[in-house]
Order: sequence, then structure tokens, then C-alpha cells
Amino acid sequence: MRKLIIATSILVLAAWTEPAEQNEETAVPTEVEAAEPTVANGSPPGTYEATAADGSVVTTVINADGTYSDTAADGTLVAEGTWAVVDGKTCFTATTEGQEPMCFTESAPAEDGSFIATPDAGDPVTVRPAAAAAE
Repeated sequence: MRKLIIATSILVLAAWTEPAEQNEETAVPTEVEAAEPTVANGSPPGTYEATAADGSVVTTVINADGTYSDTAADGTLVAEGTWAVVDGKTCFTATTEGQEPMCFTESAPAEDGSFIATPDAGDPVTVRPAAAAAE
């Protein structure tokens, strides 16, 4: 009986100290890298110049944290608030008084990063990354 108790104790101790086996299904990833947010057409956050049909230009800064700001050519803040992709469109919700939320359907970006953004109401605008617009 004494030998059985000692043998059982050794087996329990051995089982307790052995590391648990992990397979691919139970392995826990050590670090998961978050993907950077993009607008609906896949363009990254950054500074863009939007040119309307009448030639007026607004500079839009789209931040990775979900905020944005629009500035007129003369430096006047036009709007600021939050942005998100909703139902395949890039939508801007202004916190600036008097500004209405707007959603845009965007074309695929061209090689230079430019694209056409068509609002739910109104005329399309041509959007270019600010660096490309300055060239």
C-alpha cells in the first residue's frame, strides 16, 4: 500500500509539473497588431485637398483616431468632428454649429492617390493627397 501511495504521489507530481501541451487551436497569440483605419475606398488617414466643381478648395485632415477638420483656402476652419465608414461610404459628422452630417461614395484611388468623392446630396469633389496636390 505504501508503494502505491508513493507511486501515485510521484505520478501526480510529475503530471502537475509538466507543461500543458498547446496546439494551434488553443495557442493564444502574444500580440495582435491593429490595422490602421481607412476611408471607404481604402485611402489612409492624412491631409487631403478637395476641389469642388466651382474651383474652391478645402483642406481636410483625416486622423486615425476618427476625427477630422476642414479648412478653407484662407485658413478659416469650416468644420470639424468625427468620421467613420458606414454602409461602404465615408461619413463625416461635424461638431461645428450649422454643419450637417455628410456621407460620400468614393471612387477607387488613382496611382497618385486622387479620387472622386460624391456626396449623398450635392456635386462630386476631386480629392488629392495634399503632398500630391502641391506637386
